Amino acid sequence: MESTKNRYHVDLVFSNLFFGINFSYYVSLIKHYVFFQDLFFLQIAASALFFIPFALFSRRYRRVRLTRSDVWRILLVTLLIVYGNMYMVLWGAKYTNPIDASTIATLGPAFTLVAAALLVRRRVSWVQLVGVALSVAGAAILIFDKGILITRGSEAFGNVLVLVSVISVAVNTVIIKPVLVKLGTLTVMGWYYIIGLVITAPFFAKGTFSNYYFALPPNALLEIAYILILGTILPSYLLYRGTEKLTSVHTALYRYIQPVVATLLALARGQERIDRSNIISAILIFTGIILVVAAYESVLLHVRNYFRDRRGIPGPAPEANPLADGATPAVEIPAGTAVSPAESSPAPPHPAKRKRPAPPNGPAK
Repeated sequence: MESTKNRYHVDLVFSNLFFGINFSYYVSLIKHYVFFQDLFFLQIAASALFFIPFALFSRRYRRVRLTRSDVWRILLVTLLIVYGNMYMVLWGAKYTNPIDASTIATLGPAFTLVAAALLVRRRVSWVQLVGVALSVAGAAILIFDKGILITRGSEAFGNVLVLVSVISVAVNTVIIKPVLVKLGTLTVMGWYYIIGLVITAPFFAKGTFSNYYFALPPNALLEIAYILILGTILPSYLLYRGTEKLTSVHTALYRYIQPVVATLLALARGQERIDRSNIISAILIFTGIILVVAAYESVLLHVRNYFRDRRGIPGPAPEANPLADGATPAVEIPAGTAVSPAESSPAPPHPAKRKRPAPPNGPAK
């Protein structure tokens, strides 16, 4: 059982590893080779081609029927993932850099906590509130590093778009959990992209399948292939399989992997340098998230110990019923009366004597 649970932790590790590599490729492709809208629809189409057949032919899809509540929840989550997350992060990559984008992506636990408090009424401690405040302060340093005003097309504008994508993922993480548990990962992912094709194809399909891809250099084509397969399909499946079995805070906590991978790759490719604002914001965000998660785990520990102690305390022994069948009523002995050991306990009742049955031909003579 423990090894099975560890597998879902590994799913979240690798999904965030692959997502972290995406930031560097997003920036290089969108700034030099392709329109972000085209890359956006390529991701939707590739995911639909993979997930829809698996969803339609899975056993769980045939066994479980969607309720009206499930349909509305999946529709809302699809909008959050398709336009709130995928579209926004690609739009933001047009203006920002991989280090800023991946650092902002680690705000997931803070906004997941806020979304859980607002949507499912989860209690929030003062330690968690301090953690959320520190995390938001770290994001503000990145966004307002070059001034208070956010102009369209600036790096700050790109960071705000990435922040919107993080908030969308946080809300999705909270509200998708019941549907994942009920329907399973593949079924939900299939419905994601059935709806995703319907709401994106009329606007983006025409420009996506144009001929300019054949003029791209091999390195750009390899980056597109990576984003479609290892950067979208595989990590999306691993992410939701881990989310189905683990808590939403676990899902958000593993986002720490993304900025480490994105920063190392961006530095290696010469896409960005680490400056003072990057360091200060990373310290604030990481400290805040540690407070959020530590407080959450502390609450879980207290709850688990409480129920474990409750299970370990034996209940009161049932009182003997003096009127039960076969019970001997207690004999009250006056104080000061000498009692021998043989008389100290009542004698067991003698078994009732059975009457000998009469012979079939009448009584014996």
